[in-house]
Amino acid sequence: MGTVWNTILSPGMFSESFMINTWIGATTVAVIAGVVGFFVVLRGSAFVAHALPKGGFAGAAGAALLGANTVIGLAVFSVAGALSIGWLGKRGRHDVVTALILTFLLGAGALFLNLHDVYAPEIYSLLFGEVLGVSGIEIVDTVVLGIVCIAALAILYRPLMLASVMSESAEARGIRVRRIEMYFLVIVGLATAITVPIVGALLTFSLMIAPAAAARYLTHHPIRAVGVSVAIAVVTVWISIFLSYDTGWPVGFFVAAITAVVYSLARGWRYLINRGKRLKRRPPILDRA
Repeated sequence: MGTVWNTILSPGMFSESFMINTWIGATTVAVIAGVVGFFVVLRGSAFVAHALPKGGFAGAAGAALLGANTVIGLAVFSVAGALSIGWLGKRGRHDVVTALILTFLLGAGALFLNLHDVYAPEIYSLLFGEVLGVSGIEIVDTVVLGIVCIAALAILYRPLMLASVMSESAEARGIRVRRIEMYFLVIVGLATAITVPIVGALLTFSLMIAPAAAARYLTHHPIRAVGVSVAIAVVTVWISIFLSYDTGWPVGFFVAAITAVVYSLARGWRYLINRGKRLKRRPPILDRA
């Protein structure tokens, strides 16, 4: 096993075609996860972000059973699951409906896999990702859908922010909160369809939630928080690729471990900052006496 520094200097890290696709695809996915994840954390929709990738996996299994493109099945089930959660759930509260839809889709996925003759490697890769095996066509699809998701969030930014933070004020200003919520869930579904083929259904959640949650501890300004979330996600993916290339260990392990460490450090830093502010506000002992 060589050192990480030798790995960074290795020509294959940047010259081989499959590695170029890896860098482009992983960076694109990290940007999408960082942007969408900020609003997921802000709205308290982490459970939804956890459920949709698993539901998308069921769609991929169903597509394999029918001999169709598994990515199309993934996208259809992800968006359909998002719409179902938004339609059946109460405003701002989707826990029960999300759990029911998640269990139903997981059951359907198990059925599809049981009816299929072979446990297809393509289906298996959707669970754990295939960041080192991204094709050129997948890169194009990822970039195009990523641009669509980010553009949609840019258009919805102001009403979505207001509806997320002060829903009653948003309604008073004529914003249709329910409709905004449905639009956002569709965006989360599309983001899931983009990220799962590369980082996997089991890791989409960690990449979408942990950087955004850490960013909220580091800054309270929304735009800066989005930028910090994207930066954390991108750097995490880059470091994970370096370490995976050097050690041969799964990329997903490093993504999950690094995001967990970054979140813990950000939370600890915020605790120290708040504690320092509280100590400064306390009057001296003589004044209190």
